[in-house]
Amino acid sequence: MNLIDQRLAELQLSIPEVDPAEALALQQQGAALVDVREPDEIGQGSPIGAHRLGRGFLEMRIEAVAPDHRRPVLVICGAGARALFAADSLQRLGYRDVRSVAGGFNRWKDAGLPFEIPRLLDADARERYARHLLLPEIGEAGQLKLLDSKVLLIGAGGLGSPAALYLAAAGVGTLGLVDQDVVDRSNLQRQILHAESRLGMSKVQSARQAIEALNPHVVLIGHETHLDSGNVEAIFNGYEVVVDGSDNFPTRYLVNDACVKLGIPNVHGSIYRFEGQVGVFWPAYPKRRGPCYRCLYPEPPPADLAPSCAEAGVLGVLPGVIGLLQAVETIKLLLDIGEPLIGRLLWYDALRAHFTELHVGPDPACRYCGEHAQFPGYVDYQQVCASS
Repeated sequence: MNLIDQRLAELQLSIPEVDPAEALALQQQGAALVDVREPDEIGQGSPIGAHRLGRGFLEMRIEAVAPDHRRPVLVICGAGARALFAADSLQRLGYRDVRSVAGGFNRWKDAGLPFEIPRLLDADARERYARHLLLPEIGEAGQLKLLDSKVLLIGAGGLGSPAALYLAAAGVGTLGLVDQDVVDRSNLQRQILHAESRLGMSKVQSARQAIEALNPHVVLIGHETHLDSGNVEAIFNGYEVVVDGSDNFPTRYLVNDACVKLGIPNVHGSIYRFEGQVGVFWPAYPKRRGPCYRCLYPEPPPADLAPSCAEAGVLGVLPGVIGLLQAVETIKLLLDIGEPLIGRLLWYDALRAHFTELHVGPDPACRYCGEHAQFPGYVDYQQVCASS
């Protein structure tokens, strides 16, 4: 008997084995069924409801599946051997009730027990998103969710540029982009979606070229129009998150009001000279009620108090910082991970390299999102600041 066979014999004595039918019954009672086979094997079929962790990443990912070490864990592989080694490893991690499924998936399938052909990433996507797949909070299921997601960006300017590029790189499958402007040379100091060779081109088409060059699998839907009360709901329809990178107050209030009415999270960002802010406004947040933009700023300021970036200037790299934070918050919302900036506003002072967190609660008297508010309709405010 070689060393491997000897070790397997030892494990069979120390690790309880269950037959597939018993494993199915235990799974239905709340046990975690963990499939430790490789992706190409799982692509041929896997028990319904199994957690497909792979043997190579089992120890790093098991906590996300079974944070309670008292929960029964059933390990299944192809024929049974790998499951014994995996179960031994889980016991060493402190799991108290670990069992191996005798005969593995081969026996499961032969017994006529339910299984499915799961949707998996192809080889190209597996290589492209390899670093995401290592994160238990994302993994293959999370990456597939990103690929199915639809995010709308308001503006392809200073904030929309980094947000769009990183959301595309992360694999958000569909990006909508609202912008009716064209590329100007003064944009290139901060609007990194665009290039000298595309001066005079519409920003939507310029963005399309940049995103296709980065990730050709991302679908970009262009909305080359002015956003107003007459088209906002039709444009927003079907998107899961709105990333507001607009540079004027009328658009910010319109975006807020539509997001409140439609129940869509609004990932807000704004910049001014050397300062920027980012927050998530979502009164319909399932875990707790959050504020909307009007809870913080009920009405737009007078025109003389709202200078544009063209009038006041802006540090070119500043929108990169804020736009990237917007992208991070968007991914957290899409995957329902972490603690989103709901009820919090993050203020960044670039000159002092300092972040300040401001807590913003919902206003019970808010006309748009208050507890007993009836949507009062859209307001087409007069444009109070020019393009940034």
